[in-house]
Amino acid sequence: MAGDGSPTPDQWLQQLRGRFLVFDGPDGSGKSTQFSRFSRFCAGAGITVCEVREPGGTPIGEKIREILLDPENTDITLSCEMLLYMASRAQLVLQRVQPALARGEMVLADRFISSTLAYQGTAGGLSWEQIMSVGRVAMGERHPDLTVVFDVDEITAAGRLNPLLDRMEQKGIEFHRRVRQGYLEQVRNPPYGEYLVIDASPEPDEVFRSLLHALETATR
Repeated sequence: MAGDGSPTPDQWLQQLRGRFLVFDGPDGSGKSTQFSRFSRFCAGAGITVCEVREPGGTPIGEKIREILLDPENTDITLSCEMLLYMASRAQLVLQRVQPALARGEMVLADRFISSTLAYQGTAGGLSWEQIMSVGRVAMGERHPDLTVVFDVDEITAAGRLNPLLDRMEQKGIEFHRRVRQGYLEQVRNPPYGEYLVIDASPEPDEVFRSLLHALETATR
């Protein structure tokens, strides 16, 4: 065991070199905490990690992020919202994701198209078919190899959010209930690649141990 109570890095971890992993889940799921912790864990095992986030991850993407998350932009339409996420994603894939994978690095993304399917799709009302058709333009054939969904109910998630909510976080309990349903639907019926679901309701240490166990099992 490592000093923080986590398993020592093993051979299974080396199989993640050159792979594209996404950590995703509802706002308040704790995925960003697990993202940072897992990235450090991989770096400690000698794996080069390319960290990216969505929206954002590139100079152009970060400008798009400001528009999307600004609480003052209440009149943005659903289709415009989805297309802005896709525009940021297109830049990210070409500028960061594909070059890193070509170098044999592990790409670790904080959100990806799975978020669009949950937020603008299941919760917002756009069909998965519409989203994936635009996604094919934005991403080409570069889908994540594995999407890890950190699942938590909307009441628990709401209690974890910063009081200074961004525009997406302000949408209310019912919206975020549908978001959660959208993620779980993807786990049941993956639109691409492989999915894992992690119970994100326990304390962070327990969630991290569950994450490592699930990833080790998935790479066997």
